[in-house]
Amino acid sequence: MSARCQVTGAEPSFGNNVSHSNRHTRRRWNPNLQSHKFWVPSLGRTVTLRVSTKGLKIIDRRGIESVVAQIQARGEKV
Repeated sequence: MSARCQVTGAEPSFGNNVSHSNRHTRRRWNPNLQSHKFWVPSLGRTVTLRVSTKGLKIIDRRGIESVVAQIQARGEKV
């Protein structure tokens, strides 16, 4: 499973570790993903989403109904 938020689309960022001697080695910053179950009344069931913490705030603001509709409009399976 990829490190990608289903609400915001956040993916890992890439960059360098820089040591004291200024050597550069590649690294990645993963988004803070949480697996969370939500009750969706229109579907009549719970839906498990892999969301970042920013995605959780978006769900609180907009509501799970509109967020699930947006995910389904993109063609993702919920």
